[in-house]
Amino acid sequence: MPADGSGAHLAAEITLAATLFDQLRAGSRSRLGVTRASYGEGEQMAHDLMSRLGETLQLERRIDAAGNLYLTLPGRDRSLPAIMTGSHLDSVPEGGNYDGAAGVVAGMAMLAYWRRTGRQPNRDITVMGVRAEELSWFPAPYIGSRAAFGLLEPAALDTCRRPDTGKTLAEHMAEAGFAPDRIRAGEPQIAIDRIHCFLELHIEQGPVLVQRGLPVGIVTGIRGNLRYRHCRITGRYGHAGAEPRESRQDALLAGVDFIHRLETLWLEHEQDGKDLVCTVGQFHTDTAVHTMTKIPGELWFTMDIRSEDNAVLLAIDRRLRAHATEIGRQRRVQIELGEYTNALPGPIDPAHLQRLTRLAKTLSIPAMTMASGAGHDAAVFGNRGIPTAMIFIRNAHGSHNPDEAMEMADFAQGLTLMVAAVEDIDAAV
Repeated sequence: MPADGSGAHLAAEITLAATLFDQLRAGSRSRLGVTRASYGEGEQMAHDLMSRLGETLQLERRIDAAGNLYLTLPGRDRSLPAIMTGSHLDSVPEGGNYDGAAGVVAGMAMLAYWRRTGRQPNRDITVMGVRAEELSWFPAPYIGSRAAFGLLEPAALDTCRRPDTGKTLAEHMAEAGFAPDRIRAGEPQIAIDRIHCFLELHIEQGPVLVQRGLPVGIVTGIRGNLRYRHCRITGRYGHAGAEPRESRQDALLAGVDFIHRLETLWLEHEQDGKDLVCTVGQFHTDTAVHTMTKIPGELWFTMDIRSEDNAVLLAIDRRLRAHATEIGRQRRVQIELGEYTNALPGPIDPAHLQRLTRLAKTLSIPAMTMASGAGHDAAVFGNRGIPTAMIFIRNAHGSHNPDEAMEMADFAQGLTLMVAAVEDIDAAV
């Protein structure tokens, strides 16, 4: 390993990675960006591309009942638990080319490096191409990775439908040649005790690394979330000119009051140094009913609240429900937050965090530690007790849009760090 993180020793693999990114883009180009629908043609194209490279590299290939792909470089001692890396290969509709795919490409480039240099690891190294991470296609989180551990709720297979086809998750799995009945039965596809650790490389999906002028981030934790999909405020419609303020039951003003309380809680937590981000993604009246001259009698909204600390999330829920009751009484409306889903924060293993930080410094790779605001398949691994770590790569223009702009020079530094970490872990046998 060289004394710096320039990636010069990985030049052939960086060229390979650039080619893979070009092929992924060409195979899934859509009107504005790329579209690799979960259990659709684009995602399958990406899996097939990685499978073909795996065949070229003489890797062992396995596809599980959910369609997850595993490509393995055998180690000297096959009895040892494997080092795993990888990410997802689907994208949001009209998304960017690097979200998820960068992690799988990095893993394949790393295995290509091991093959080119003629070395065999002490333990297996497996790259996993995960299915269906993006919620855009089916309303259930982490479908592929949770299915791999036998954790996907059976109901999700029959109640989750892809909006563009109307078909259920089970139907899409079956049509692609997989085995939804095995997933419905909760059959684990991978064994926890056969995984030594899981490392995921991913583009950063926010602006922090760009703002700091750094190519690499080392993740300290993956934020969990509370998601409220069906919040509703019910008041009373009225005449905009004839109804005095004192007698109004204005659903929209009650909503504005409630969202102001939410932001106040957010600011309070920031001042106390607690990790929290809050988003109201939808906030609307019924345009078929409401007009300029009517007092809004109904309002619907959604909330996405995230933190590295699940206790913070649950405390926020309690306070928001108390605010809803208070505002409802004051404004004579009914505020229903409904049920929420709670994705647990993903723990990052302290030893792997320390290793990545140490290696970045040794290799002179400019890096910072940071929380992951977005959810990732790594969270599923971490919550199963598997030592987990993540590397972020700088990416301009955000994510979930066609303008993702990861530079290959930054990717090279992230790949260099991942290769060094895997070598360090493997040498510790």
